Amino acid sequence: MDIYVPDGAANAPVIFMVHGGAWAIGSKSTSRVVDNKVAYWLPKGFIFVSVDNRLLPEADPLVQAQDVVKALATAQEKVRSLGGDPRRFVLMGHSAGAHLVMLLSADPNMATRVGAQLWRGTVALDSAAYDVTGIMKGSHPRLYDRAFGNDPAFWLRASPSAQLRPAARPMLLVCSSTRRTSCAQAEGFEARAGTVGVRTGVLPVAKSHSAINEDLGKPGSYTQTVDRFIQGLVQ
Repeated sequence: MDIYVPDGAANAPVIFMVHGGAWAIGSKSTSRVVDNKVAYWLPKGFIFVSVDNRLLPEADPLVQAQDVVKALATAQEKVRSLGGDPRRFVLMGHSAGAHLVMLLSADPNMATRVGAQLWRGTVALDSAAYDVTGIMKGSHPRLYDRAFGNDPAFWLRASPSAQLRPAARPMLLVCSSTRRTSCAQAEGFEARAGTVGVRTGVLPVAKSHSAINEDLGKPGSYTQTVDRFIQGLVQ
């Protein structure tokens, strides 16, 4: 993991970022994952943590989610000595990384039973993979076959919508209104979350899948809306 710490950090809130890349590629240090977010939130007093996890074919998405849990628990411990507050974490992920943090956020017991502390909430940046079972039963890109295989039981375990529990963390689902299925997946998850009393919001953004990640932190209403959600969690 890479940890970015503002000067004079004391009991600082923490944004914990998981990169995307179709569960098969990507890096914690890519500029579009890090640069604008660090430039925006560090001056606001946040610590920013960007993590890697094992990827396909070495690790399937459920194993990747457990890697993220281990990284989260480690980061929560590490920030104590860096001026961070392990009780004020916000999870964030883009694309495949958004799927992983949403899987954990839908059922936080996946994380807490192996040593991670509860976090305040989650920002998912354009996942489009909330209902994996629904995706796999319909026409879908081949990347989903590589990630989720052909076992319906695995699809269910890997579906954030199927794993939703009343203890799920508050979530903001950013979706690209320029993609065919992204916002429909987010809205379906929001409706499902409402049936179990979980606080969830959908933020459609007229940006590409890549720009939703890279542009977060740039001046404008998109960044301001995400920031308001995060600030409301950590106050």
